[in-house]
Amino acid sequence: MIPVLAFYLFATLVIFSGVMTIASRNPVHSVLWLILAFFNAAGLFLLLGAEFLAFLLVIVYVGAVAVLFLFVVMMLDVDFAELRAGFARYWPLGIGLAAVLLGEMLAAVLAWREGGIALEGRTAPVAPDASNIVALGQLLYSRYLFIFEAAGFVLLVAMVGAIVLTRRRRGDIRTPNVSSQVRRRPQDSVVNMRPPVGQGVEL
Repeated sequence: MIPVLAFYLFATLVIFSGVMTIASRNPVHSVLWLILAFFNAAGLFLLLGAEFLAFLLVIVYVGAVAVLFLFVVMMLDVDFAELRAGFARYWPLGIGLAAVLLGEMLAAVLAWREGGIALEGRTAPVAPDASNIVALGQLLYSRYLFIFEAAGFVLLVAMVGAIVLTRRRRGDIRTPNVSSQVRRRPQDSVVNMRPPVGQGVEL
């Protein structure tokens, strides 16, 4: 009885927070509603026994992506009135994409009701007494090790590329010369002056 009530509670909150994410006029409020939706979706994953996906949703999406969105929205001076001005002309494209996504979801539901795709011989064996985190770790670091390493390499290349693209040299600022600063002696930068009484220091 308690899992059923928890499921309906989490599902209702996910739907409500998703609708409020779209309907909120303030972008900061939209990001906060999105974080609430992520937390409730993590609760649904816990009810399904997929604790790894729940932790991943909280740590990655809530702890990194959503918080990054929140800081970007709060720190950037974005003119949202100007963005909403040209929103009406994209309605046909948005409705078309929504129809395509709805068709894909209906096709997935119908395929699942028909029994799905036969995967005999293609699924990796999993020990019945092991949790899904242990099973996933064993698969990632044994059978799919090279694919996992390739994915990490692709993410590393993307990170380096983003740093290189955003790093630019500006002509209106002076870049420090670290080697000359390290070689500089105290007597080159500090001068001891003994001015007479009543006379100020000459610069």
